[in-house]
Amino acid sequence: MTTPITVAYGDGIGPEIMEAALSILKAAKADIKPEIIEVGKKVYESGQTSGIAPASWESIHRTKIILKAPITTPQGGGYKSLNVTLRKSLGLYANVRPVASYYPFVSTPHQVMDMVIVRENEEDLYTGIEHRQTDEVVQCLKLVSRTGCEKIVRYAFEYAVKNNRKKVSCMSKDNIMKMTDGLFHRTFNEIAKEYPNIANDHYIVDIGSARIAAKPEIFDVIVTMNLYGDIISDIAAEISGSVGLAGSSNVGDEYAMFEAIHGSAPDIAGQDIANPSGLLAGAVMMLVHIGQNKIATLVHNALLATIESGIHTADLYNKKISKKKVGTKDFAKAVIDHLGKKPKKLRAVDYAGKSESSAKKSGVSLRIAEKKELVGVDIFADIRNQNAIQVAGVVGKFKTAGLALQSISNRGLKVWPGDISGLKYNDHWCCRYLGKQPVPHGEILELLNQFKAAQIDFIKTENLYNFEGKPGFTAGQGE
Repeated sequence: MTTPITVAYGDGIGPEIMEAALSILKAAKADIKPEIIEVGKKVYESGQTSGIAPASWESIHRTKIILKAPITTPQGGGYKSLNVTLRKSLGLYANVRPVASYYPFVSTPHQVMDMVIVRENEEDLYTGIEHRQTDEVVQCLKLVSRTGCEKIVRYAFEYAVKNNRKKVSCMSKDNIMKMTDGLFHRTFNEIAKEYPNIANDHYIVDIGSARIAAKPEIFDVIVTMNLYGDIISDIAAEISGSVGLAGSSNVGDEYAMFEAIHGSAPDIAGQDIANPSGLLAGAVMMLVHIGQNKIATLVHNALLATIESGIHTADLYNKKISKKKVGTKDFAKAVIDHLGKKPKKLRAVDYAGKSESSAKKSGVSLRIAEKKELVGVDIFADIRNQNAIQVAGVVGKFKTAGLALQSISNRGLKVWPGDISGLKYNDHWCCRYLGKQPVPHGEILELLNQFKAAQIDFIKTENLYNFEGKPGFTAGQGE
């Protein structure tokens, strides 16, 4: 049965590599029916700040499958990333990025490398919630949910099971961000117990990234948060030989989107030199997703055989390794010529019985709500040309029946009680008020009225809660 798919040609090199990829799929007799939509730079510039028109959404909701070339988001304010919009609007919570070494046919220092990076796709800093709060300080909110962590971690383990992978590695930065990244790590540890036949380990993301660059052979499946996954997948792709080789799937319960991991590269657009392999790899993942596994196997093996033959685009070309440098169109023709062939030295692929969307019905566990008690508030204030003792001299007078000033911090560093000699303060102060017993919300309003009466600009508040008697907030650095 023919599968309709929504196709976006994108910007920059997008139209060239999409044309190449579709020509290969057509030659391989992929049973698909493309519906072309316009997204990206032209749509942005027409006044659609989301980068996608309503008619395009109609196609996406009908087909539920998107094959998308890279797009360009215009510089300047007011334009939101279409990639992030699509991922969040369609519930594409799992971003899957396989990376392999094609040594010795592609120049790379790593002979053995075959990892899959599973990246959480909806939360973290990529929610894009940012504010300018004072002349000197802006903020970006990092939002992490138990549900989001559980879905992506379980997806990674399910992927490992169904794709014969042996180990899942978690990467986080919970030595610093103990609550957000700590939640991700704890969730990983809990879910790992459900998969006793899959080995697991954890890395702090900075040393984990270094290990990917130095010893990629030690990794199998990596699961991580949104920003980290974006960074380490590019590191992995680059050390494999070229970012231009890596494809990506974005999978949710209903929709899926497939793409290359690289950008639109407008500097080389229209020159017939771009490598279509990354988008073609994404298209292979799409074929597996829609159940056309034989065609996926045929196309992927043809790509491997082409690379093995030494026919390379400019990003891969090496005089000592390559036999022929070709452009985008001729590379696509070479892949078509290799349809039906398998690589002789590189490991051939076989997608029989495989599924990229392996965790569609894994779900999340039900959790009992914990007892939540309001015990205080952080009031952030814009106070200029003052030191910590001077600030405390003013805001320390503010109190209610249940709340009193406990500490003041400046960019996360506790500066009162005490005053750090020689420290250059900025205008962003966090005044923490705590009570010995749970307090009503009304007392926070009383405090804010006292700030108002003193003509102090309070720019943000964060309520402080205990959950089952344990603080749901961190102490300031040095507190």
